[in-house]
Amino acid sequence: MNTINNEIHAQIAERSVRLGEVAAELKTELFGIDPIIDRVIESLRAWYVMPELIKRPVIVCLWGLTGTGKTQLTRLIAQKLCFYDRFVEVQMDGFSNSTGYKPSTISGMLAESGIEKGAPGILVLDEFQRYRTLDKGGDDVKVERYQDVWTLLSDGRLAPALSFMSDMEYSLGRTQYDQEREKTDADEVSKFKLHLSPYDARDLKQTLKLQEPLLDIMRWTSDEIQARMQAFQNSPEAWETDYSKLLIFVAGNLDEMYRQTAARVEDCDTDADIFHALTQKLSLIDVKKALSKRFKPEQIARLGNNHVIYPSFNRATYQRLIANMCEAYVRDLAESSQLRFEIDAALQDEIYANAVFPAQGTRPLFSSIHAIVSAPLVNATLWAIEQGATPADDLRLSLGADKRHLLAQFGPHSKAYTVNFELNRLKQRANPDFRALLAVHEAGHGLLYGVLFGHAPQEIKINVASFDGGYNSYMSLRSESRRNCLDAICVSLGGRAAEALVFGEEACTTGAEQDLKQATAEAAQFVRHCGFAGRLSRTDVTHEMDDDVNTDIRPTNEAIEALLQTQYARAMQLLQDHGAVFLRITHALTEHGEVSKHALAQWLGLPAMAEPSVLEPYADHLAAFAQQQAAMGKLERKLRNPQPAQEVSLCASASKL
Repeated sequence: MNTINNEIHAQIAERSVRLGEVAAELKTELFGIDPIIDRVIESLRAWYVMPELIKRPVIVCLWGLTGTGKTQLTRLIAQKLCFYDRFVEVQMDGFSNSTGYKPSTISGMLAESGIEKGAPGILVLDEFQRYRTLDKGGDDVKVERYQDVWTLLSDGRLAPALSFMSDMEYSLGRTQYDQEREKTDADEVSKFKLHLSPYDARDLKQTLKLQEPLLDIMRWTSDEIQARMQAFQNSPEAWETDYSKLLIFVAGNLDEMYRQTAARVEDCDTDADIFHALTQKLSLIDVKKALSKRFKPEQIARLGNNHVIYPSFNRATYQRLIANMCEAYVRDLAESSQLRFEIDAALQDEIYANAVFPAQGTRPLFSSIHAIVSAPLVNATLWAIEQGATPADDLRLSLGADKRHLLAQFGPHSKAYTVNFELNRLKQRANPDFRALLAVHEAGHGLLYGVLFGHAPQEIKINVASFDGGYNSYMSLRSESRRNCLDAICVSLGGRAAEALVFGEEACTTGAEQDLKQATAEAAQFVRHCGFAGRLSRTDVTHEMDDDVNTDIRPTNEAIEALLQTQYARAMQLLQDHGAVFLRITHALTEHGEVSKHALAQWLGLPAMAEPSVLEPYADHLAAFAQQQAAMGKLERKLRNPQPAQEVSLCASASKL
């Protein structure tokens, strides 16, 4: 008995150690998702280490933007845990697996796999967001393929395809009927044997869980087939197929959850760290809300609560990917040519600036690195060999000063190769007047935001490729006080105020059109909805949903305009008060095209990592109010009920008198 226990303990320990090794290996192969890997490994620990504990499928949902490694993670896990022969991947769009005679059910695909009934296996339901059962209007969507997925997700026990059995009975009856009509000899029918097609025979074998060879089943008569089907129907205990020990990965991209980033496919300007910070705030509640746009409540429940959310990659992850790919190119080149190039760090930085689209993950990056590096490396290798380079030489591929050429160098030799950095060309504004205008406008917004909210913008840029202009990137406010609302209006008017201050009112441009729209919307909200302008009544009150009745608009228009004028004057004054910093920001934007939050924070004397001051110190106010109320209550009690000590003292004085 002790020997058996020792063997079990050793096996459990061995599997647990192996999981730790797998996690470490995954972190060296997949960059930027270490917390994701840790959570997934812990989610499957019981399934892998002690599968006998598992009574229903273990479901792990992976949600993330495209190109963040969701599918790759599941494949690597299957490979490293030696489950590659018990691994099934289903594209849930309903079409990717429809070539040939692939089954239209999950159970059919599992039956064709190496996953045994009642034994552990891995199933990946990829692109799950495309398997929607509700359309955008909330109405049911007709779904024909993979309808058994919800039963599988529920308890892992699948009923047989009874519709197939009905079809088989019809086919048998029809064949028998046709043979009866065509018989010419009394013995002909008794000699006749129904030959099933290979596909029907395979489906029959899977449905009835038969062990006989496929060729034998194809030769069975209709009577034999009917007898087998009747026997199966009379054995309810044999009906269910047990897949309760499956590890099921549900993977996809929920655009509704990543609404702030997913649609920005052309955005190559916003720093990856900003996208990373936005997506890192997503939670289980965001997942449930997004799923409710595509699936019914009972279906969402079957997905469980183990939802792993991928943030978009940050700058450091992209830089690590670039360095790793460049190293791979150099390593492969060295194996084939015996020459080893070093790729300059400045060139890798330029690859980042021209290849990263944060909302699209790694796929655009990989193609860009190949386009930028592969051809120059090949040409530089041939050139170096012609120049007599040897494995002992230090060969270098670097970025030219004009950022339009790559330089291959070793010893006294050098050669330039033209390279196309398309985004660089789009970002460079040749017209100095336009750069000056953008710099002044964006500096106005950025300065006022820093001064009023005590926090520098995430970034300020005028070298922009995805549109013709510049921008400030602010942190979103969790909640706003009256003061915050006024500050936000002032910031929105900062660009126009800066233009007027530097160039004069007559030289102001139409570039503030969107700013004025935003400021007007904020001022209208301030007056009509928030009750911050001396009136508490709203102008859109109604008893009917989505039927806003504008009961009183004109009287508030003057208040809105007066508010905008006041904040515009305030913006002008603040820019003048901080004129030195304003000019410093403007010059930095003109020269470099951008200003980092760290630089701006330093110039304004702000903490580099501070959060925006979006709320008053409400906790302090509450504590002070509580103390005040406690003091007032104490005083009131004293007045109503004099202390006993005071009463005794008065009586004692009276007795003495």
